[in-house]
Amino acid sequence: MKKRITYTDEPMGEVKIVADFLPPPAELAFREETVKVTIALSKASIDFFKNQAAQNHVPYQKLIRRLLDEYALHHAS
Repeated sequence: MKKRITYTDEPMGEVKIVADFLPPPAELAFREETVKVTIALSKASIDFFKNQAAQNHVPYQKLIRRLLDEYALHHAS
């Protein structure tokens, strides 16, 4: 069992204010423009992506999309 933390009402010492370095939420949650397509993939490929997605706790469609985005970015002229 974890040891409980006992808080006391003691002075904290010198406090240093840290500048806000995080971007606003709107910049963190950007959505790229997407286009819906229909594609037939092999069962083996889908099983692979579903397995990988489950291990990484992400939707398998997102995993496939990121793979395609990285491939396209790498091979763009």
